Amino acid sequence: MKKIILSTFAFLAFVSCKNETATTSVDAKNEIAQFSPELEENAVIYEVNIRQYSPEGTFNEFTKDIPKLKELGVKIIWVMPVFPISETKRKATGGDDSKFASEMPEAEQHKYLGSYYAVSDFKKVNPEFGTIEDFRAMVKTAHENGMYVILDWVPNHTGWDHVWIKEHPEFYTKNEKGEIIDPINPETGKSWGWSDVADLNYDNKELRAAMTNDMLHWIKNENIDGFRCDVAGNVPTDFWQQAIPTLRKEKNIFMLAEAWEPELFQDNLFDMGYSWDGHHTMNKIAQGKNTVADWDKFMTENTKKYAKDDILMNFVDNHDENSWNGTIQSRLGKAEEAMTVLSYLTPGMPLVYSGNEYGLNHSLKFFEKDSIPKTKGAAWQLRAKLGKLKNENIALNGGKNKASYTRIKTTNENVLVFEREKNGNKIIYMANLSSKPVDVIIPLNGTYIDVLSGEMIGLNEKLNYPIKPWQYYVLTE
Repeated sequence: MKKIILSTFAFLAFVSCKNETATTSVDAKNEIAQFSPELEENAVIYEVNIRQYSPEGTFNEFTKDIPKLKELGVKIIWVMPVFPISETKRKATGGDDSKFASEMPEAEQHKYLGSYYAVSDFKKVNPEFGTIEDFRAMVKTAHENGMYVILDWVPNHTGWDHVWIKEHPEFYTKNEKGEIIDPINPETGKSWGWSDVADLNYDNKELRAAMTNDMLHWIKNENIDGFRCDVAGNVPTDFWQQAIPTLRKEKNIFMLAEAWEPELFQDNLFDMGYSWDGHHTMNKIAQGKNTVADWDKFMTENTKKYAKDDILMNFVDNHDENSWNGTIQSRLGKAEEAMTVLSYLTPGMPLVYSGNEYGLNHSLKFFEKDSIPKTKGAAWQLRAKLGKLKNENIALNGGKNKASYTRIKTTNENVLVFEREKNGNKIIYMANLSSKPVDVIIPLNGTYIDVLSGEMIGLNEKLNYPIKPWQYYVLTE
């Protein structure tokens, strides 16, 4: 396959004529215009794990780096839970053999910081991360840099130290003995194993009002721009039907559900949910358990399952996957780059988890202090190029008015080729999603530019082309 390196000048000139950049007016009071659906089209979302982002593990250390995130095309910052963590039943380990901090040797107990999702107070910040003034400075800095901040919310349960345990035990689910219990998996009827938290009972109307008011507190008083809602599908949909319109009366907000259920997108509820099926399919293809045919099946089923204006978050990593299911490298191996690029090119919004941009290659501790690497390298460069492309080329629009997705069939079942198109702008993803080299005929004619490398690619529908294992291209005409 003949390749000719373009000059930097020619490449940039080409891209600028194909791209369209959205502009946003700034609200003097909020440092940024309120969130609008148009911003969902070309956004990259960044999940920050404050505890593990820096050796200090503070709001202030992350705030220093917010301007750098513009290089990655980030427009939404999802901040993992910032609330105080319960001392009672604080976890030290996870899994089937999970232990509480109180069960560990006394000299070691101080290092077990517990789960971010065992909240003891929804209106305060964890002193481990800093003060409320530090949090406000972080939000202000994000707004000044054109980024929106959504707060990780935990509506399904609280920690065992939460004031509601004593003052409003009626807010909680109880067993036949009248004892408050930890959350139950609705599919099995058994405990999830989340023994450090107590399950909330949404049959109680006063709980619904209290939860909504606590969410309003962060919108009214702390100027946040929305929420990522933990296990949103386990909370009754009719709660969201009551709460979200109330929140949106106060401010235009962005709502992300840790869920996939289509009903959560209806009636202007959640803006975006998780593409769990896409994530698992990418993992399985990388591991040789699935093929391109499974990707095609996933995409076809999505068109049946979701409305055209529903948005899914595409991801190769997040806090749960990294800590419990292994690193990107361990799950994706040599397919890492091809799948990362696929997560940006597929309709929806791509996610970057803290450390992905620096090539994070270890599973971060969940209940203890840890830290991510901070040296820019190939992982940063790839995501910077992809972020710029996502931001600027409308052929990658992935919101309520997303660009089209058209599958292009080839002569090899291991080669995935598809085209994204909007208003005449086109981008093509082409990759060998297998561990073996292939020869393939691709039904395209002409000269294309690989926008990630700046190289020119000549294609002819009558010729066989060799593609190396996991080799990928992002092409424009």
